[in-house]
Amino acid sequence: MDPPAEGPPTIRLQSESRTPVDRSSSASLGMPSPSGGPNSAGKQTQRVVFACPEFEDLADELVTMNPCFVKGKITWGRFEDGFPNISVQDWHCHLRGKHVIFLASFMLEHVKTSIFDQISVIYSVPRSFAKSLTVFLPYFPTGTMERVEKEGQIATAKTLARILSATPKCHGTGPAQWVFFDIHALQQRFYFGDEIIPVLLTAIPLFKDAIAHQSDVAIAFPDEGARKRFGRQFDDEHYELITCSKVRNGDKRMVKITEGDPTGKNVYIVDDLVKTGGTLIQCKKALFEAGAASVSAFVTHGVFPQESWKRFVPSAATAGGGGNGEEKSFKDFFVTDSCPMMSKILASTPPFRVLSLAPAIYNFLKFEDSTKFFG
Repeated sequence: MDPPAEGPPTIRLQSESRTPVDRSSSASLGMPSPSGGPNSAGKQTQRVVFACPEFEDLADELVTMNPCFVKGKITWGRFEDGFPNISVQDWHCHLRGKHVIFLASFMLEHVKTSIFDQISVIYSVPRSFAKSLTVFLPYFPTGTMERVEKEGQIATAKTLARILSATPKCHGTGPAQWVFFDIHALQQRFYFGDEIIPVLLTAIPLFKDAIAHQSDVAIAFPDEGARKRFGRQFDDEHYELITCSKVRNGDKRMVKITEGDPTGKNVYIVDDLVKTGGTLIQCKKALFEAGAASVSAFVTHGVFPQESWKRFVPSAATAGGGGNGEEKSFKDFFVTDSCPMMSKILASTPPFRVLSLAPAIYNFLKFEDSTKFFG
């Protein structure tokens, strides 16, 4: 029967579904038998990995890491009035009694599914008698609006935290886990209610692995806040640590180095996210003027709204490294795939290098301090 032309959004949980619109997740559920995984013996319960369409590639990478991971399939459709018509296929054997992992992206640009679409699926998982639910939302998009500086402003970080906190509890293990990477402010963990368990991870280890063989490294931070946030992550490497800060010069604000010496160093500017990139460009200029041999950057979340990433693509005039500090190009610009559609654009565009979050996600699931996974 054809879906109704009008009416409220529906989620159909069924063993066999017809696709109302030709926009569906890829890959079937034919995966190896979940036995003999690491750190355990004998048969294990399957972990079923679902993903929004933007994170299909990340889900595919994750399920190759252990045979107890299988991939679930969701059909993301629309009724004629634009409201979602979503189906979780084979729900009776891939939700009921299973440990469920969902990879979510709440970006608003270049997307195939809305926040409402994904929340609708996430809320339905515990009601389908899943044993546990772990949601990975690598980029918490309202994190930079976490406080009110004048009356009338809306702290949308708190609003989104309320929505996530309404996730129903699972029959087997209770509260769902919501996992974030390098959330903008660590105190935002207290924005979430007791109905869920917020987990804050960092992608810094992925970055350190990527530059492990580089010599004469120095790590720079664009402000004191980033220095306090990430500085301890580099204690074991004994890198030169450099702190920049914005200072007022007449009517202008400019970036100056307040701590550390970049002379002759291959400097990497580290921060949690980048949007327009103005601060990073000013930091690069200050570092080159202070004698840095090269300047690169790492941010966990390459948001880059309105194609602002193009500011970092070297032109023919600067590709050779000539010119002053403002004109010289970034040697490398590392980001993760936390903003999935943007990372696909950047993957083939110098100087960008995209680091997959799959190893970090897998390690979290593998070493979680419970018997829920791999136990």
